Amino acid sequence: MATVKSTSKEPARGAKNLLIIESPNKIKSIKKILGSKYEVLSSKGHIRDLPSSRLGVDIENGFEPEYVVSRKDGKSTVLKELKTAAESAKKVYLATDPDREGEAIAWHLATLLGLNPDDNIRVTFNEVTKSAVTAGVEHPGKINMNRVSAQQARRVLDRIVGYKLSPFLWKKVKTGLSAGRVQSVATKLIVDREREIEAFVADEYWTLKAVFTKAAKEWTANFYGDKDGKTAINNKEAMDALLDDLREAEYTVVSVEKHEDKTNPKPPFTTSALQQEASSRLRFSPSRTMSVAQNLYEGIEVKGKGAVGLITYMRTDSQRVSDEAAYAAKDFIVKNYGAEYYPPFRRVYKSKNNAQDAHEAIRPTDVTLTPQILKESLTNEQYRLYKLIWERFVSSQMASAVYEVTDVDVAAEGKITKKEYIFKASDKKSVFGGFTEVYGYGDDDEKLPKRLPSLAKGEKAELKELNPEQKFTQPPSRYTEGSLVKALEEDGIGRPSTFATIVSTIIDRRYVEKDGRNLRPTSLGNVTTDVLTENFRNIVDVGFTAGMESELDGIEEGKKNYLDTMNGFYGDFEAELKEAEKKLNGVKVTVPDEESDVICDKCGAKMVYKVSRFGRFLACPNYPTCKNTKAIVVEADGTCPECGGKILVRRSKAGKTYYACERASECGFMTWDLPTKERCPKCGSTLFRKFNRLYCQKASCGYETRVERTREKSGDDKK
Repeated sequence: MATVKSTSKEPARGAKNLLIIESPNKIKSIKKILGSKYEVLSSKGHIRDLPSSRLGVDIENGFEPEYVVSRKDGKSTVLKELKTAAESAKKVYLATDPDREGEAIAWHLATLLGLNPDDNIRVTFNEVTKSAVTAGVEHPGKINMNRVSAQQARRVLDRIVGYKLSPFLWKKVKTGLSAGRVQSVATKLIVDREREIEAFVADEYWTLKAVFTKAAKEWTANFYGDKDGKTAINNKEAMDALLDDLREAEYTVVSVEKHEDKTNPKPPFTTSALQQEASSRLRFSPSRTMSVAQNLYEGIEVKGKGAVGLITYMRTDSQRVSDEAAYAAKDFIVKNYGAEYYPPFRRVYKSKNNAQDAHEAIRPTDVTLTPQILKESLTNEQYRLYKLIWERFVSSQMASAVYEVTDVDVAAEGKITKKEYIFKASDKKSVFGGFTEVYGYGDDDEKLPKRLPSLAKGEKAELKELNPEQKFTQPPSRYTEGSLVKALEEDGIGRPSTFATIVSTIIDRRYVEKDGRNLRPTSLGNVTTDVLTENFRNIVDVGFTAGMESELDGIEEGKKNYLDTMNGFYGDFEAELKEAEKKLNGVKVTVPDEESDVICDKCGAKMVYKVSRFGRFLACPNYPTCKNTKAIVVEADGTCPECGGKILVRRSKAGKTYYACERASECGFMTWDLPTKERCPKCGSTLFRKFNRLYCQKASCGYETRVERTREKSGDDKK
């Protein structure tokens, strides 16, 4: 990366400044801000990259990358336009995105346009607003070469892994496979989770609920244990013995304690937090979330205002908020909700230790542009995501929610053992909504619909009934796209700009498939993961991959250097590759077909799952003797509210899931909302779920109720 000397011609008198950005979608917004003194052009992403047809990395000579301008995607034409504009410009500024990728693109542009990276040509801004863009062009800086080196190291690492491992997988598993440095780890997480589920052995346990009455009102308490501590009930015999001991017992309230509980708001969104919450609340995939967020960041045509950037930069792991934004939020909260809704101190959120804190958290650029004001200017997806971001940011600056919590202990003496058994009940009453007026988490009165009556220590509790219930421990949940992003972040795998790509890539490459909202490995994913685990342990090791992320961070911070990092990785990797080639010489690993329960109606064999570019389907295993195939039909919970038929899971051309009656041509019922196992208490029809609302779709019924919102337990190269 030698310094490039400027070769630009002397600009014509009266020439404009040239500002080069990444995305063409921002041109209109930025031109509106800068006016006629600037010409604004776009590089349309990377202007050059490693060649697509060969490795493009000189491993023997310091891992020097070979960069080329692609002719296939029109980059030569873009470069020609930029060179022509740069030659006649008064001054050239590079305002690519404010992250490693953007820094690298700026360096590539400087190299190709004959600009000096050490000149003050680098412009950054975190939001497409007048103040931010103007400040950026008024205070340009040098290109950060440490950032460029960090991005180049990631690119070269991914290229080496992709180009060295992919041919190995072609020979040993299946032609056309590709391996990725980070995607392989993500796939292994899903494979490991599936095997945990398969190996899980459920343990039996029992719960006991006591139902009491007072003044004709029922209230409940749960069995805890005895005065010495909590007691587990693990089988029916133990439960029967407990019930015998409690028969004819008297129940007395032995403790009533009240205390105030405060719940603080969550911080504004980072990239991963936004992807997780959009997955949970909006059912957006990470890639869909980032696509919509990109639109909001680059600028939307707002009625009466023109093109406006509505949110700050959406690739960030920082929770920091600027002083200006925090004070604007304070003014908005006090004016619209009241002074009591603003805390006695400004809320400051600390980013994680490994966070790149160059950016702010994701927030609206103008807090006074409420979702309702913008609704007519946004698509439905843009509105829903903007609303989520706006509400999370505003709530993050608000006062805590305050609750009055009442904890009650009820004692009963065992008839046989004479033990003092304890039952516990709790009540949580909202005293002050605070931030939940804007962004609730389910911690409200609806969470405990059966409130406790007024109780006093020493009073008798009138037992109505004891309700024992047998339960079994549950296996760990499968990952969803949102919870996988959370796991990647917690394990230190990838960075904000890569999460969505990681998830979409392993699905697109058929290593993982979606089962409803859950992710499960395919046979191909299982076999490939096993081959990589056995022969390239570091490639699929979470700790090793997270360590490489730390190495890249070290390069960006100037604490590590490019060559040492590459040498440290490649030595072990090359040795593993040679050993694997030797060990598996002549060996071909078979990817088994996954058998279904569907019987082939032509030959009687059990059909197997196959995958085409259009998705999964069923095929007869006796091909080519029997060429029978079938589409996969997935039944949803519940029945059609119109005709009582089965509800089938369908997918639109755009890839979105919807639900339709099996009698499509006769009935025609369809909905985007999730059918549930719940039945309408008014008419007995299936209830459907939309966010935290259960409702009946049967004509003329109109029943609906609110429920507690469910919470989650919570591109590499190819040759």
